[in-house]
Amino acid sequence: MAITDRYLLDDGGGFAPTAPTVDTRIALRKLQSGQPLTDDEKRSLGLPVATASEGPTGATGPTGTPTGTPTGTPTGTPTGTPTGTPTGTPSVLGAGFTTGPFPKELEQFFGSSAGVLGYRIITNPDGSQQLEVADAPGSSKTFGFKFSLENGKYVPFKSSSSGTLGTGGATLKTDAQLAAEAKLAQDNAKRQSAYDLLYEEFDRYGLGSLVTPLKDLITSGVSPSEFTIRLRETDAYKKRFAANEARIKSGLRALSESEYITKEDAYQEVMRRRGLPESYYSRGDMGIQKGFEALLAGDVSSTELEDRIVTAQDRVLNANPEIAATLKQFYPGISNGDILAYALDPANAINAIKRKITAAEIGVAAKAEGLTSGLTRAEELATMGITGQAAQQGYQTIAGVLPRAGQLSEIYKQGPYTQTTAETEVFGLAGATEAAKQRKKLTQLEQAAFSGSAGTGAIARDRAGVL
Repeated sequence: MAITDRYLLDDGGGFAPTAPTVDTRIALRKLQSGQPLTDDEKRSLGLPVATASEGPTGATGPTGTPTGTPTGTPTGTPTGTPTGTPTGTPSVLGAGFTTGPFPKELEQFFGSSAGVLGYRIITNPDGSQQLEVADAPGSSKTFGFKFSLENGKYVPFKSSSSGTLGTGGATLKTDAQLAAEAKLAQDNAKRQSAYDLLYEEFDRYGLGSLVTPLKDLITSGVSPSEFTIRLRETDAYKKRFAANEARIKSGLRALSESEYITKEDAYQEVMRRRGLPESYYSRGDMGIQKGFEALLAGDVSSTELEDRIVTAQDRVLNANPEIAATLKQFYPGISNGDILAYALDPANAINAIKRKITAAEIGVAAKAEGLTSGLTRAEELATMGITGQAAQQGYQTIAGVLPRAGQLSEIYKQGPYTQTTAETEVFGLAGATEAAKQRKKLTQLEQAAFSGSAGTGAIARDRAGVL
């Protein structure tokens, strides 16, 4: 460190004023180059300075004889005082130091030697060498890097031991090494923070257990892509996002964790709003709801889910009990199961579910008029777009004309006019034109038999707009 202490000189008459502060590095360079030094610069370097009574070193008094100084020898001048460029190293740098920059060959390890006042090379017991530099009088530092001189060249020291030790076994590190360690510590802190944030985010959904086993991966600095791969390979992750595997097998893309959980939340909201039993949407370990897995694997949207629920509730569960009974009669596979669960199962297409319910509604409409409708005819009508309400109106018409039309077909030995014939005509199925002609022919025969008493026959109701 620079010497900035104040010097007090005894000149026999008291104390001299405080000397000004001097830059010792400039003074040292002047000394090395042989330039004359001021008294203050000499003091800063610890060199002797002539007192006022003595006069300048080597000067003569008025009589030509140096005052107070033996003849030929300047009083107060120590033996060995440097004249011109001093031999050896000034004491201000410490023993063993060589003034000036260190050898240029060592710059490959330690960078530029600019500003270095002196240096010395330390030889360690293991044969390695280290560089110690003086950056100011009384101040030096030793680099931790070890090297050796081989075949006249400086090379990194090869040792089987780990680490480079300085005096007393303490690791000596350069500024670059310390900066690297500081950056590493900062990076570790950032990775720890990233882990904390990730854990907090997953733990909101009860998924903290997915992240905990991978803490070492996060804090060790693996790349985000590698961490994602490792995470998705764990058993816990596969269990939590089980539907993704089924989606991939069926040709669908896997959902991201955010998309997956968002869809689950949407399912839960729809079911709660529609009043489904809690068992349909309550979640268990790690937030898993097994029923959701089928919906996710089947790529069912929350809109379609609501459509399924409404279909089952409004058209079956909350409707005429006969519809549920007929539905189970037509489709025995539903008889022992929950109709709502059946409607929610993605394996059962929503259109197929609606068609089956419509078929049951058609069967109930026929039964309400004292008629019967088998599964085949009901599904045929449902496929043709006949709704339950249209079926009610149609079977009312059929019930009005069928009995008399059947009697007339027997009386006049015409082809039989059955319920099937009437359904074909009324609902506009294939062959409806022929069925209509058959009914009109029976009407005409009835009119002729009653000699113009048209309107009195039951089948003549078509003139009143029944058919």
